[in-house]
Amino acid sequence: MKYSYYPGCSLECNAAAYDVSVKAVADLLGIKLVELEDWNCCGATEYFSQDELTACSVIARNLALVEPELNQLVAPCAACYLNLKKVDHLMGKFPQLGSQVNEALAAGGLSYRPGRVTVRHMLDVIVDDLGETAVRDKVSRPLAGLRFAPYYGCQVVRPLDNGDSPEYPTKMDRLLSWLGAEVVDYPVKAHCCGGHMTQISEPQAFELIRRLLQSAAEYEADMIVCMCPMCQLNLDGYQARVNKHFNTNFRLPIMYFTQILGLAFGIEPKKLGFGKELVAAMPVVKAKLNGAMASSG
Repeated sequence: MKYSYYPGCSLECNAAAYDVSVKAVADLLGIKLVELEDWNCCGATEYFSQDELTACSVIARNLALVEPELNQLVAPCAACYLNLKKVDHLMGKFPQLGSQVNEALAAGGLSYRPGRVTVRHMLDVIVDDLGETAVRDKVSRPLAGLRFAPYYGCQVVRPLDNGDSPEYPTKMDRLLSWLGAEVVDYPVKAHCCGGHMTQISEPQAFELIRRLLQSAAEYEADMIVCMCPMCQLNLDGYQARVNKHFNTNFRLPIMYFTQILGLAFGIEPKKLGFGKELVAAMPVVKAKLNGAMASSG
């Protein structure tokens, strides 16, 4: 199984653990990821608020870089996934915009035909293309005893369909259950983490983060498992400040689903980026898995 791969900026910096765990898991599952040559930033959310044509052109350049023999592009980052998928959709729905974007791309010797590339999230590839049997067959370290709160965030599941419920998605729930873990009924799984709200209104941002942490704590989750670098950053990086602001004492590790998947596959935790998070996950993992993790780093 061969896919084009767009890591995006976050996976090269603060979300490096996501990138290494995606690649480690893909390798073990027989998924070949071909990274786009000379890819550029997707612009996150800022470009669209300034100039739609510029935003679409910058994003479409990445779609145009997908090798001719490949027609699927995997983007683990939720913002990258949404932007790439949205631009493909917009260019197809609005032919005039598509022509303007291609005029811009032509300056760099590129062009893109809407619909040629299907943008996929890594979760969809693993759940939909491989399925339960393929995943279970690779589990060498069952995660029985660990309780996970699956957190999807708001960008991957809406507004464009990815085959899951936009209000109460279940793909990650199913995947985690295949690993032997207990998946808690996390009611805020598709609520917003606030995104860049911390740069606009800290009190509002901290309240959005608190709700997510509080719900996971109430359901006695050992950690929150996410699929978006921004969600991971907000919940992990601002957890201490949320505690200070609300006089709470949350100590919930925030991990990527590919890190948890790799853990169940028996991959060494350090090779999955464990330890890069601020709220350490390994003490919880070792305490719950007992002897299974006694010799792990």
